[in-house]
Amino acid sequence: MDVCFLRWLLFVALTTWTLGDDGQVTFVSELSSRPAQKLSKYGWYANVRLQRFHIPEETAIARWLFSVKKGHSFNCGQHNVSIHVRWGAPPVINPTETVFPNSTLWHPSLSLTLPVTSQSSTTFNLSDPAPGDWFVAAHLPEDDGRIEQKGFPSCSYYFQPQLSVRRAVDTPVLQRGTFLTQTAAPDRPARLKLFVPEFASSLSVSVAECSSEEAAEGRNCSLLLRLGSASLQHSQAAVNCSGSSCSASLSNPPWDTWLRVVVETSQVNQTVTFRIVSNYTVACKPKSVGLKADDDIARLLGKSSVSNSISTGNSSGAPASVTSYGSEALLPQLSACVWSIPVLYEELDVLSLRFTPANGSNISITDTQPTLLTFPLPTHATGGTLNLQLTLNSTNATLGNNRIVACFSPWAPVLILNHSEPCRTALFGGYGVGINVSVPKAVVRLPFPQSTTWYLTLQLICNSSDCGNSTLVSVVPEVSISACVEDCGPYGECRLLRSYTYLYAACVCTAGWKGWGCTDGSTAQSYSRQLTATILLTLSNLFFLPAIVVAIRRSYITEASVYLFTMFFSTFYHACDQPGAAVLCIMDYDALQYCDFLGSICAIWVTILCMARIGDTAKYTLFLLGALLIAMSMQLDRKGLWNLLAPILCAILLMVISWVYRGVRRRHCYPPSWQRWVFYLIPGALCSLVGVCLYIFAETESNYYYTHSLWHILVASCVVFLLPPKEKDRKGLGWSQGFIWSWRWSWRPRVCGYTLCESSKDELYTVT
Repeated sequence: MDVCFLRWLLFVALTTWTLGDDGQVTFVSELSSRPAQKLSKYGWYANVRLQRFHIPEETAIARWLFSVKKGHSFNCGQHNVSIHVRWGAPPVINPTETVFPNSTLWHPSLSLTLPVTSQSSTTFNLSDPAPGDWFVAAHLPEDDGRIEQKGFPSCSYYFQPQLSVRRAVDTPVLQRGTFLTQTAAPDRPARLKLFVPEFASSLSVSVAECSSEEAAEGRNCSLLLRLGSASLQHSQAAVNCSGSSCSASLSNPPWDTWLRVVVETSQVNQTVTFRIVSNYTVACKPKSVGLKADDDIARLLGKSSVSNSISTGNSSGAPASVTSYGSEALLPQLSACVWSIPVLYEELDVLSLRFTPANGSNISITDTQPTLLTFPLPTHATGGTLNLQLTLNSTNATLGNNRIVACFSPWAPVLILNHSEPCRTALFGGYGVGINVSVPKAVVRLPFPQSTTWYLTLQLICNSSDCGNSTLVSVVPEVSISACVEDCGPYGECRLLRSYTYLYAACVCTAGWKGWGCTDGSTAQSYSRQLTATILLTLSNLFFLPAIVVAIRRSYITEASVYLFTMFFSTFYHACDQPGAAVLCIMDYDALQYCDFLGSICAIWVTILCMARIGDTAKYTLFLLGALLIAMSMQLDRKGLWNLLAPILCAILLMVISWVYRGVRRRHCYPPSWQRWVFYLIPGALCSLVGVCLYIFAETESNYYYTHSLWHILVASCVVFLLPPKEKDRKGLGWSQGFIWSWRWSWRPRVCGYTLCESSKDELYTVT
């Protein structure tokens, strides 16, 4: 009943608010929220909590609320939470100020810092945001390298973003060449939208007949005309109108999209009336290829037969499509200002795409007009890296001192390339590159590219008015999407990450390397340091040999086999676990890790049960039952703290019960000898206590191979101290007797004459 009443009240409030607005545009409210996530200290991109929001078309105001709450009440100090916001793709961040790989270009996103006490929140408002996907990333400061055991109480912070938008539902459409009469007030600007078609080369929006009834002069309106949307990385085009008319012009406007137009007035308590009109020029529209698709199918069939175009093994089952914005023949047209080359689009794998020219890898570049290639980038590819490589064909010996310039731009191409024009469209910046005889290759890498259509424009630029013999040059363009930059190099591994349904990739670095592509070697470990770490972590397990010898001499054969298992797999697990070049893996890494964790806990389990001095039947039953339960818990969560503590506590409880029972029965403290306590039990308990403290509290990334090696030594040493002496009342049969074997054999001949006689052991002997 209460829920229905609240819904009815909200409906009445929204209806009253929207119907009561007498302006030109009606606004509605939309809310979205994401669940709280636990923050992590930044070490690599997987420590970032990434959330995706969708802002609809015609949104006037977007308001984010970022909340951070502490998960525990004890003092954790004050930490600052870093929040990054980006439109169209996840934010590319660099909190540790590392060096990016060569030819990798990126723009910093909007960053906010939120100090956290017990519960903190901040808001971020954005007017006229760009429609589409917006990404919010949050993380704690840089990781200090401390290794925290899972399950142990620690400081935790939870981050939750929420979004509220005001969206217009009846925005007037500004038609080409048609005047619209609009009004604008200080608190209610005029909002319109217009559609920019493909191949538009210029766009203009004009304001005329501006008047204000309240103004004495009646002709000076002081309007602000803004085109486009706010995307944080790119600004809107704005023109101040001080008279009765003005206009805003855009060269190379974004293609095939709706463009926002906002007209504001700064006059106080005055309503301004004006007329507005738009116009655009389509100067590069190519000749239509018609509805007949036979030529495109023929290109696909011819493309599949070329071995150097589609690699073997990746082409099978890969969906492909041809996108052509050009004419039927790849020859220059007098009516068009560019050559438009059809492009083959191939999906090879997750976050793996490839674009190739449909008529071959080589394309021709001239000085008369640019060559245009189009690359539509889907939304699911924004979590990878966009790679562009231009290679000059080696057979072009006529290029001379001339060069080829290229502009790689989103949303719209740059249609004029020369020495003075920058690689930039009306609202968005591009990436310019150049190649010549001395520099025949150029590479551009864009991590987390925005989801839109990317355009590559190329043209031959001559140093003089006459290009000489180099009027036609051949270039090989290669455009692709890969998961990581150069697969993270030799010191990193590319990992596929997921935020709900969104997939993205990042590099995790090893051996002290860091950076976006694991190319920053400022803190890299030398080979000698890697080798030292491997030797310490592996050879420290040899301290289990004294424990194995002592167990065998005291007739604890089962315990000795567990120690041998632990020593073997711990040695080879740490040999495989090391980063860099000093690595040796005898089997799968996950299997080695599982066996190491299982053997370590089982070794502690059997040692404490052996100290309890319970009967053989009960002891070996508990050995087997405990090993099975430990194996199950290791499969569920092998790094959990309670997987280590629970077997230890259970075994200690059984040992204490057994010792108390023996003490009460004998009316004497057990073990009865003070030498046993002073020289064995107390030193063994101290070794185990120091080892557990090192394991839980002292391990960091920098001292890991020191502290963990010491942990191996302490655990193996405490077994030597704690393992009880051989039981005196054991039966002298089976394994309890150890390896002392006795075998007696004697033979005495019997004289039976020249006959066969039978021995006492039913054996026949022939006597001669």
